[in-house]
Amino acid sequence: MIVESLLRKQKILFVSLLVLIAATGVASLGLGSSSLSYDRLIPAFLGQGSFKEDFVLFSIRLPRILITLLAGMALALSGAILQGVTRNDLADPGIIGINSGAGVAIAVFFLFMPVEAGSFVYLLPVVAFAGALLTALFIYLFSSSRQTGLQPVRLVLIGIGFSMALSGIMIVLISSAEREKVDFIANWLAGNIWGADWPFIWAILPWLVLLVPFTLYKANRLNMLTLSEPVAIGLGVSIEKERTILLITAVALAASAVSVTGGIAFIGLMAPHIAKAMVGPRNQLFLPLAILIGGWLLLLADTIGRNILEANGLPAGIVVALIGAPYFMYLLLKK
Repeated sequence: MIVESLLRKQKILFVSLLVLIAATGVASLGLGSSSLSYDRLIPAFLGQGSFKEDFVLFSIRLPRILITLLAGMALALSGAILQGVTRNDLADPGIIGINSGAGVAIAVFFLFMPVEAGSFVYLLPVVAFAGALLTALFIYLFSSSRQTGLQPVRLVLIGIGFSMALSGIMIVLISSAEREKVDFIANWLAGNIWGADWPFIWAILPWLVLLVPFTLYKANRLNMLTLSEPVAIGLGVSIEKERTILLITAVALAASAVSVTGGIAFIGLMAPHIAKAMVGPRNQLFLPLAILIGGWLLLLADTIGRNILEANGLPAGIVVALIGAPYFMYLLLKK
């Protein structure tokens, strides 16, 4: 039974986060190398804008904002699932190597597989999912044993090792590639929001439409998995089955996000912790908030990154890392 005051607090925070996202989105619409005055936003939305205003708004700014929101939400939810499944507060798809696995798969696909431009956008999340799932499987196998089960600290260490090894493979792959393809992969590694167009939104949206409700439905199972294994088994939970299903869900969410945003870490680490600090550790309460916080964090990072420097700006992944790396060190020392 969830206390009524906590539910009320969650609703207030949920609405507040929606307002914060809307405010950041409006601010992001008017900022950039191509100026778009705020008093022209509503006329442009109503179809009364000039050609330039329509192009900047509907072809550049709006799809980029939606992509960053969706990707941030997916990364945050993926991190929350991983932290629950592994019982490790330091788990994050970027830190433990899942994003790197997706990146290597995308690099191989991009460099060596001939594919038509029309299907490229929709195949990317599938390819990223295959690479991320294979990586997650190896990390899981190396982190667990029959005697002690899954070892949370071991998982983080092995995940970091896999991440470094896969980054080395990525460097080997791009060392002999064409210049244009190298530039693409370098941007991906830096966490540059490259898939900022409407087809990429339609490519990532179905994954979230399916997986977000499914995860919220599984929230109570996640609560049970955070308990010790004997207690969870006593409550009738099939631990390995639930872990496998939720791990695949987390991998799919992370892969769909990084396939269009590049290698962005720490969103999945920070968003769940901030949400838990607000309403406590019950998944029914903090997961909806973590989703919104993740979307807002990536949107804010991208808005800051593309306006902080002239020319191409600073990739969102680097801005997030500047905030997330110290936060990771703080959690590591604390836990």
